[in-house]
Amino acid sequence: MRFGCCANMVATGPDGIGLEIVEQLAELGYDYIELSLAHMMALPKAEFSALARRVARSGIRCEACNNFYPRTVRLTGDVVDWPQLQNYTGRALARAAELGAQTIVFGSSGAKNVPEGFPMARAWEQIVESLCMVDPLAAEHGITIAIEPLNRRESNIVLTAREGLALTRQVDRPRIKLLVDYYHMTLEDESPDILLEAGPEVRHIHFARVEGRSFPAEIEIGYHPFFANLRKIGYDGRVRVEAYTTDFQTAAARALGVLKQLQDA
Repeated sequence: MRFGCCANMVATGPDGIGLEIVEQLAELGYDYIELSLAHMMALPKAEFSALARRVARSGIRCEACNNFYPRTVRLTGDVVDWPQLQNYTGRALARAAELGAQTIVFGSSGAKNVPEGFPMARAWEQIVESLCMVDPLAAEHGITIAIEPLNRRESNIVLTAREGLALTRQVDRPRIKLLVDYYHMTLEDESPDILLEAGPEVRHIHFARVEGRSFPAEIEIGYHPFFANLRKIGYDGRVRVEAYTTDFQTAAARALGVLKQLQDA
């Protein structure tokens, strides 16, 4: 497995990206950094180029991006601007590819949450249509889109890994796959056995301690069945810590140790 860390959740800079941790991640032995695509899309070209150069110098790569769409690019409801959506998607994929990203996480609750009173079934179809549009554009850059089910505190559609799997299978495109997030899965009281059902559709993993959505500091009882099922399906992809902390250096070092123990258990 390859272990990474989400930067924007521990960001201290005004741009909210969190690039300031990239050198620390490399020194700690992480394999990659995951950066927020929506935040990077807000950067002027010169600032984005400087960001890309800093990542290149750090010793690790931005192998994945999260936060595909900002809330200003609507995916559901009566005000979906299809030309805007297509334009943003193309530009965002190009920036991710410039960084060398191979996976983009599609959670984007602000963009996809269903407006009150709007038919849920139609919103689901709008998401399907959007992902079908994204697939060939992602293929041009060698990028896979990983659908991220969230939890009902953050979203009102695609709330479980089972629903994410159903969406993946309905879209049925080679570049559209599934992310399973331990934190969201646990909040939704979902069994880790969904990993066994999803099998090869699983292309990305997010991980955090459920209490406080914090960095794991020691192995807890729920971690073993989750990682055991990853091993059963032969998962050897990316596992990214997506968590909060006020002491990044210490928390990130401990978390990497926990993940390596779980991988080898």
